[in-house]
Amino acid sequence: MADAPDTIGWGILATGKIARTFATDLAMVPGARLAAVGSRTIGPARTFADEYGDDRTRAHATYDDLLADPDVDVVYIATPHALHLAGARAAFEAGKHVLCEKPLTLRTSDAEEMVRLARTHDRFLMEAMWMACHPVVRQLRTELTAGRFGTPRQLQAELGFRVDAPLTDRMFAPELGGGALLDMGIYPLTLAHLMLGEAESLSAEAVMADTGVDLDIAIAGRYPGGALATMNASMTSWSSRRAAIATDLGRIELGPEFHHPEQAVFVPRDRGSEPTVLTGTEPVVGVGYGNEIIEVGRCLREGLRESPLVPHAQTLTLLRQMDALRASCGIAYPDDPA
Repeated sequence: MADAPDTIGWGILATGKIARTFATDLAMVPGARLAAVGSRTIGPARTFADEYGDDRTRAHATYDDLLADPDVDVVYIATPHALHLAGARAAFEAGKHVLCEKPLTLRTSDAEEMVRLARTHDRFLMEAMWMACHPVVRQLRTELTAGRFGTPRQLQAELGFRVDAPLTDRMFAPELGGGALLDMGIYPLTLAHLMLGEAESLSAEAVMADTGVDLDIAIAGRYPGGALATMNASMTSWSSRRAAIATDLGRIELGPEFHHPEQAVFVPRDRGSEPTVLTGTEPVVGVGYGNEIIEVGRCLREGLRESPLVPHAQTLTLLRQMDALRASCGIAYPDDPA
């Protein structure tokens, strides 16, 4: 069956766990199809294409072949963090748009270069911060900004799970951007940015692994209007994965996992008032990756080169924050500026 004229062909670069979750949600999005997948060898690519694509989905044994595929309009880069810039550069040079996994790169200077390349080649670029595209998060941000739930004064968010993997795993490798901050801490930092605005100051304490990455990190931040946030990320313990925002009128609970919540509940301090439950003004597609896929499709059809939900400036701001937090905690990666 022929695709609709405005169907967007997706290419997936790498075939790991997150790429599989993404591909599952991609199949649920009207006007989007998995056109091709690329890996370093043909076996994983073929298996991935057979499982998540259709009879027209191509499997490529190299990333270069994937990027040369004429049916691919936009590439989802799902490699480890340290490989993002090289993958995006090759995609832009091949004329493809890019959705790149978070964090966009290991450090701000690399992200600035990726944004520069996107502009030079006149291509769309978005960090795959799916939480910012989630209907519940978007609705809560709108309602909070409008003052419906009062003035936010305190935010708490934590994301952690035990990483039972050998020290050779990429999560423990500084050269691949391992550690709790970049993989998990980016979520509470982004939530605070979305709900409170750009941080005025941040400080942190971290516990380090023998390999030099952060196992656990606790972050405190001051935000506009005197709002405060406490944010935690962990590779050693099972956190609640919830978030809460205390306002001068009550309390908002976001969960059961705040980075892709089922709902946000505002419980007013006034006992005579009923709680307000937010479930989003549009459906959650799949586990939520579908909503960022929809946003990319909308932007491409409208000729945009960045998304208003995940603008380049926001991505760069969060990376600058993580650069500063790494420096304060002694978390260093190879090729960090001296």
